[in-house]
Amino acid sequence: MKDKITKLINVLKKDGFIGGSKKMVKYFSANYLSKLNFLGAWEIKKNKDKYLKELKTILKGKYDRVIVWRNNFGWDVPLYQRPQHMAAAFASLNTLVLYEVTTFTDKVKTIVKQKENLYLVNFNNKEYSKLIFSELEKINKPKYLEIYSTEWLMSANDLKEYIKKGYKIIYEYIDELTADIAGTKEIPQNILDKFEFAINDKENVYIVATADKLYNDILEKRGQTKLIFSTNGVDYDFYQNFGEYKLEKEYLDIINNGKINIGYYGALAKWFDYDLVRFIAKSGKYNVILFGVKYDDSFDNSQLASCENVYYLGVKEYKILKYYAKEIDILTIPFLINDITKSTSPLKLFEYMALHKPIVTTKMPECLKYKSVITAKNKEEFLKKLEMAYENRDDKKYIKLLDKEAKENSWTEKSKVLIDYLKSEESELL
Repeated sequence: MKDKITKLINVLKKDGFIGGSKKMVKYFSANYLSKLNFLGAWEIKKNKDKYLKELKTILKGKYDRVIVWRNNFGWDVPLYQRPQHMAAAFASLNTLVLYEVTTFTDKVKTIVKQKENLYLVNFNNKEYSKLIFSELEKINKPKYLEIYSTEWLMSANDLKEYIKKGYKIIYEYIDELTADIAGTKEIPQNILDKFEFAINDKENVYIVATADKLYNDILEKRGQTKLIFSTNGVDYDFYQNFGEYKLEKEYLDIINNGKINIGYYGALAKWFDYDLVRFIAKSGKYNVILFGVKYDDSFDNSQLASCENVYYLGVKEYKILKYYAKEIDILTIPFLINDITKSTSPLKLFEYMALHKPIVTTKMPECLKYKSVITAKNKEEFLKKLEMAYENRDDKKYIKLLDKEAKENSWTEKSKVLIDYLKSEESELL
C-alpha cells in the first residue's frame, strides 16, 4: 500500500492536483473497479458458448508456442516501447502472443486481434480470463508467462502458480531496480521478491538481460543457465517509410529560425542531464527541441522550459514522432552517468540510427558499443562533438554506417535471439 501512496504523491507533484487526481481516478477505475464489473461478468456467463467458440478458433491456429505477456503497460500508449515491439516480432516468429492491456489506455473488453498470432487481452475481466486459462490448459504446446523486472503488481506467488500450471517464466531484466524507475519512495516489495525468485529458480525461469551491466549481474548471481542477452532494437522499415504529414507552424518556425537543431525524445526524468542541456542552449548556436513524457517532477523543477533556445513540445504519438525527428539536424541522449543509465539500452538510439541522423550521447556503456554513436565525457566535449556531428550530417559513409547498425538491431533480430533459445530447449523435450 505504501508503494501506491508514494506513487500517488509523485503523480500529484508531476501533474498537479487536478491533472493528477483525474489520472489516479482513471487508473483506479482501470485496475480495480474493472475487476468488479458485475454486468461484464454476467455478460460473459450468459454468452459463454460464443466466447468459448471464439477462443477455440484462436487456439486452433498455427503456432509453435504460447506467450502470455502480463504487465500493466498497455498497448495504445504514446511511448511505443519494447513490449509492443517484441510482442509483434514474436507473433511473426510463429508464436501466439496474448498481450495484457489495461482499460487505462486500451478499449478492449475481452480480446482483440492486433495481427496474426497477436491478441490484446483484458485479463482484468476475471470471468473472461478464467475462460482463456481453462482453454490454454488443453493446449499441448510450450507455454510461457512473460513479465518485466519493473512489473510491480504481480507477486512471486503468482509466478509459482503459473509454473504449477505448466508455464515457464520469461523474466525480462530491463532496468536497474531502483525507486526512481518505479516512481516510488522505495522499491516495491513485489519487484524485489520476483527478482529473488527469478535468480533462484534456474529450472523454470529464463532471464533476458538488455544491457551488459544487467547481464553480468545475473551471471554473477546465478550463472549462464537460461540466460539470454537481447538489447533494445528498432522497427527499421517503419523509419524508412514516410507519408504526408503536416507539421505545425509553431514547429516549422523553430526549426527554420537559423540555428542548428538538436533534439531528444523520450522520458524526462531524474537521469536526464538538465544542466548539460542548459549549457548547450546557452551557447546560442542551437535550438534544443525536447519531446516526451514528464516521468517525474524533475523537468518542472529544472525550469529548463523557461531557458532561451530550449523548446519542450510535449508528447507526440509514436506513429507521427518520426516526422518531427526527421527535420532535426542532430539527435541526442543527454543522460547523467549513474547506475540507471549504465544499465540502459536506449531504444531511441536505434531509432535515431534508422532515421540516419547524427547521434551524440554521454558516455553510457550501451552507447559506446556502436561506431555510429558519437559520445562525450563532459559538457565542453559535448559541444565539440555536436559540431563534429553537424559536419557529418550529409557524409555518405557515416549515413551508411548508421543504416548498417540500425539493420543489425532490428526487433526481428532481437526477438529471434530469445525464440531460437526457446526452440533449442523445446526440441530437447520432444
